Amino acid sequence: MIKVLIVEDDPMARELLEIFVRSSGRYEVSRSIASAALAETYCLKNKVDLILMDVCTDLGASGLDVAAKIKKSMPHIKIIIITSLPEYNFISRAKEYGVDSFWYKTPVAEEILELIDRTMAGISVFPDSTPSLQLGQALSSEFTPRQLEVLRELTSGETNAGIASRLGMSPITVRNHIQKMLEMTGFENRTSLAVAADKSGLVSRDF
Repeated sequence: MIKVLIVEDDPMARELLEIFVRSSGRYEVSRSIASAALAETYCLKNKVDLILMDVCTDLGASGLDVAAKIKKSMPHIKIIIITSLPEYNFISRAKEYGVDSFWYKTPVAEEILELIDRTMAGISVFPDSTPSLQLGQALSSEFTPRQLEVLRELTSGETNAGIASRLGMSPITVRNHIQKMLEMTGFENRTSLAVAADKSGLVSRDF
C-alpha cells in the first residue's frame, strides 16, 4: 500500500486528511506531523511514497522550502503542496522547487483523492491561478507581478529606498507602484494598504 506522510499544523485539518487517506483503501497514513521541519528526517528513516505538505507549519517551517530539499535528495517521493492561503507566488515557487502537484484545501474527500491518484500516476496538477480576493476596491487579480513584489516588501515596513534596493528598481519606480496600488484599492496611505494586504494572505514574507 502507498505510504502517505501528512504535514499539517492545524489539528482539525490534519485529522480530516487522515480520514480521507484511510477511507481510500488505496493509501495508508505513514505518519502525521505538525511541522515541515521534521519531514525530511522522517523520510530518511522511513518509507514514504507521497507527502501532503502544508505551506505554513509549526515551528515556523515552510513546507515549500522543505519540499525543495526533499525533492533534491529524494526525488522519488511525490509531494503535493496544500494550502488555504491565496499568497500569489506559492504556485510558481512550488513548480520551481519540483513539487508534483498543488491543492487549495477543501473539505471534499473525492477532490484530494483524485488529485493523489493523478499525482501518483505521474501527472502534475496545478491550479491555473491563485484564488482572487478583494483588497479594498480592487481584486488581487488586477495587480501586476511587480506590484505584488513591492506590496510584499511594503508589509515589512521597508522604506521606498529599502524596497528599491531589495527588488533592483529605483525608489521613484517603487513610489509609483505604491501610488498606483493606493489608487486601485482606495486606501488612504501605505500603512493601511500594507496592513490589509498582510491580513488578506495575498502576500507573505514568512513562508
